[in-house]
Amino acid sequence: MVEALSGVLVVAFAVFLLALAGLIAIRPQVAERFLRSFASSARAHYAEQALRLLAGGAIVLFAPSMRYPHLFRIFGWLVVVTTVALLALPWRWHHEFGKRATPMVIRHLKLFAFGALALGLLILYGVSGAARF
Repeated sequence: MVEALSGVLVVAFAVFLLALAGLIAIRPQVAERFLRSFASSARAHYAEQALRLLAGGAIVLFAPSMRYPHLFRIFGWLVVVTTVALLALPWRWHHEFGKRATPMVIRHLKLFAFGALALGLLILYGVSGAARF
């Protein structure tokens, strides 16, 4: 049951990345607004961290069933650890970092979209190796 649920969450995360890449390609202004909303308030910060923790934890739990389980386990733990670090810091620090980093992401939006697309496809490829899903 936990394995199936974590697999569904991992696929949902990959689909989110693919949808984000598609949104950037089709409606870059909407994608830019979405990306600028990250850490814009305490509520947005904590919602983002909750989703990151959910995705990272699901990847850690489902990694043994995926292709390249060690790679995905490390990636999942990286997401979990960085999320916990962000939760330990005041959300305003994340907000200030976002104010400095977002213009760079927006400036290189197509590269960001390519990264989201590549990561989404890599995750789906990893999931495709699951014996029971």
